[in-house]
Amino acid sequence: MTETTRLTTAQALVRWMLAQRSQLLDGTEVPLFGGVYGIFGHGNVLGLGTALHAVRDELPTWRGQTEQGMALAAVAYARATDRRQVMVATSSVGPGALNMVTAAGVAHANRLPVLFLPGDTFIGRAPDPVLQQVEHFGDPGLTVNDAFRPVSRYFDRVTKPEQLLSTLPQVARVLTDPADAGPVTLALPQDVQAEEYDFPVAMFEPRVHVVPRVRPDRDALAAAAEIVRGAARPLLVLGGGARYSGAGADALSFAEAHGLPVVETVAGRTLVPHDHPLYGGALGIIGASSANNLALEADVVLAVGTRLQDFTTSSWTGFAEDVRIVTVNAARFDAVKHNAHAVVGDARETVGELGTAVGEWRADAAWTGRVAEHKAAWDGHIDTLRAGGISPDGSLTYAQVVGVVNDASGPDDYVLTASGGMPGELHGGWRTGKVVPGATSGATMDLEYGFSCMGYEVVAPWGAAMARRQTHPDGLVTSIFGDGSYLMLNSELYSAAFAGHPYVAVVCDNSGFAVIHRLQTGQGADGFNNMLADSRGPGADGSVAVDFAAHARALGCEVVEVPEDGGLDELRAAYLQARETAVRVQRPVVVSCRVHHSTWTEAGAWWETGVPEYLSGREAYDDAKQRQVRWL
Repeated sequence: MTETTRLTTAQALVRWMLAQRSQLLDGTEVPLFGGVYGIFGHGNVLGLGTALHAVRDELPTWRGQTEQGMALAAVAYARATDRRQVMVATSSVGPGALNMVTAAGVAHANRLPVLFLPGDTFIGRAPDPVLQQVEHFGDPGLTVNDAFRPVSRYFDRVTKPEQLLSTLPQVARVLTDPADAGPVTLALPQDVQAEEYDFPVAMFEPRVHVVPRVRPDRDALAAAAEIVRGAARPLLVLGGGARYSGAGADALSFAEAHGLPVVETVAGRTLVPHDHPLYGGALGIIGASSANNLALEADVVLAVGTRLQDFTTSSWTGFAEDVRIVTVNAARFDAVKHNAHAVVGDARETVGELGTAVGEWRADAAWTGRVAEHKAAWDGHIDTLRAGGISPDGSLTYAQVVGVVNDASGPDDYVLTASGGMPGELHGGWRTGKVVPGATSGATMDLEYGFSCMGYEVVAPWGAAMARRQTHPDGLVTSIFGDGSYLMLNSELYSAAFAGHPYVAVVCDNSGFAVIHRLQTGQGADGFNNMLADSRGPGADGSVAVDFAAHARALGCEVVEVPEDGGLDELRAAYLQARETAVRVQRPVVVSCRVHHSTWTEAGAWWETGVPEYLSGREAYDDAKQRQVRWL
């Protein structure tokens, strides 16, 4: 007879989560679920909340201030663990649940696993309509949680306790499978959370989830090897899939054995040391001209673990018209894009097998030598930007901020940003030092440019700091972002300060949404509603300003201010002081500085945006459209 134990639905779910384990890249076994971010309301406080309280020492629950903020921290946690561990985000039904939908979109676009547990309305419907319920006249079963469906890789509404027996294995599959990884949503009606059932004890036996390493099809691999051997100018592109597979070192060995230049996408950044002779830089619109020049010259592109989004391909003007693309990807969905020759399989294993299939073949030395030529020119450009004196008024620039953080960071440190112009400064200007794989891939950067979610970079260091303290206890997380992102989602600075998680947040005040102002005016439009100075209201004259230092102090953070007229030396001193303080006080430290709003790091690539015919930028738009590669 099957042994059972009587539990509520919420208790069973929590006990199951406790039983799930995960294996890191070095074989270390850790909990699959690192913890819970929670804001309680009437839809989850009694059922799920009491179940979590009973196991608070084994599965810690951290209190957020906004549902979106805590859920974005969960997304950053997944990236910082190379998708080997997952955070849970729970809220009540209604506005709390809907606030998490944006974070689910971030997780979905970036292929990152998060478990969302929003409360839901009563299945029994006896008290309907309940507080926060949105009624649909023609579908009484539809709730706000159905908004999660487009941004979830797996969605279920738990209407009976025994439903967990069939749905939880699917939850684990999506959270741990490299081809399907992404957000999971389990909508939990509050009456069902409290309903009891005799669950089989076997359901709660410990289970270790080892990420599967799918081997490629032999024929597809052989054909890929033939394409690579026939290349005169092959280029290796490393994306996020290479990171999550732990394939960085193997891919670099492949490049060394066969003489391929290597470039990185936004998600694959920091897998290759900057000073490696085959490293060509960061690819794409916000990347480096060195990588983009190599991409334009390449006749075969071997794209490992990337979905080749528009910022990587320069809206498909970044490659030669007759380029052959070979993709290596765990997900067939991504592998078959853009008329590529698809090799479906784990990045690390496939690159190794492809190297064997290619044999002794090497690319022409003259092509390989192009890397040094292109990179030297880009490095000289970055050196000039970092040295200063290039902004019109001599004030600090974004490149200088990145340079200061870069110079002070070691192989255990971690840097992140998202949205706006700062990803271009980090992607194109950052120089990766020593890469140290182990329990993690060795990657030290998180650029959220899959969904480009403003505010992510303000709260993500909280999640990243929690994750990195397990594998890199001597490292420090730094986030760099603008005043627009700070104003959008700053409340989790208090959450991190309250919880005692240290990191450094560098706030670059440029008085507006400067990167969109650049896009606007760069196409010939008037500046409008982006910079504070061209927005509606009496405050546009500068009389209504935000004191970011005072605000951050009010949220419990330590603050180091760079003087209004401070230069590179003052910035460097402030950042070094912030690093020391964060470690000493064990909470966030905010560095506040002014930067010039329009002095950027430019890679010279094109990005397609809709340009009306009456704007001056339309001529360049039409020209670029003629160069755009279109796949049949």
